[in-house]
Amino acid sequence: GIILSIYFRAWKTHHFFLKSRAFSYKLIIGISQLISAEGGCAMKVFITGGSGFVGSYLTQKLIQEGQSVTILTRKIKPGAPLPEGASFTEGDPTKPGIWQESLAQHDAIINLAGASIFQRWTEKRKKELYDSRIHTTTNIVHALAARKGKETHLLSTSAIGYYGFHGDEDLYEDNEPGDDFLAHLARDWEAAALKAKEYGVRVVLCRFGVVMGRRGGALSQLVPIFNKYLGAPLGNGKQWFSWIHEEDLANIFLFLLHHKEVDGPINCTAPNPLRNKELTKILGEVLHKPTVFPPVPRFVLRIFLGEFAGVLVKGQRVFPRKLLDHGFTFKYPTIREALHDILQ
Repeated sequence: GIILSIYFRAWKTHHFFLKSRAFSYKLIIGISQLISAEGGCAMKVFITGGSGFVGSYLTQKLIQEGQSVTILTRKIKPGAPLPEGASFTEGDPTKPGIWQESLAQHDAIINLAGASIFQRWTEKRKKELYDSRIHTTTNIVHALAARKGKETHLLSTSAIGYYGFHGDEDLYEDNEPGDDFLAHLARDWEAAALKAKEYGVRVVLCRFGVVMGRRGGALSQLVPIFNKYLGAPLGNGKQWFSWIHEEDLANIFLFLLHHKEVDGPINCTAPNPLRNKELTKILGEVLHKPTVFPPVPRFVLRIFLGEFAGVLVKGQRVFPRKLLDHGFTFKYPTIREALHDILQ
């Protein structure tokens, strides 16, 4: 009876959207929501960092799929519009609080919280980067103790900075961590998340590449520069750039929620990294802005950005082997495809 009900309602969805240019997309979403409504795969999902660049996009994708989403925010703004299917709970994730009781009522936790690394690193800032990640993750794990014995999923953010800098070496999930500040930060961040396994929680460590999207991330910094015809390679331009389109990143989270056999570290990067000078050339072409300036010397970046400049002029060549091995398909496997979608 359930199967016939789903088929009949899906057929009506098909008939309704047949006249729409967005037919294929909406049909897929409609069927996934029908399946969730019939008791198939709907989850209660709790997100830290859910109002940020990545989190806000991911929230919409989760709601479209029929999931129930709760976003942790430091302060709820009166009258702020909530997406249908989403709710907010107030709290500071770096501190224990009542928000932990709400978290414990959810099937899946997506941990995106953490101060941005994209600025000059002072000792004070480095402490903020560390504490915002480690304290938040530790508090999440403590809250998960209340779910011991219940099926629970923790998808916790990390970064490809875990590997350190390896020149032209191919990097996969089983490579050892590096020895610089970001590598130590990512290692400790992951170690904090893995403690949730003591409570029977499935833990996935999502090592992000540079996220490319419309409302933030790297492109929000790069595009204004290129639009002024000032785009240029950084350093010698030979460093590798491992990246991910925001839609593919959101789809990875959906994939991980459904593929419960996947755990441990996952490289959330597109399958085609490229060198910085190649990125510069393609971004200029997509924006129709010639890139004629010489490379920006490393010492200039160091003056303005301090230690963080090393991240920009070294880079990593990272591949998403585990995702590909488990059958994930990237919608935007090359940077040109991604930039055309985002910028045109």
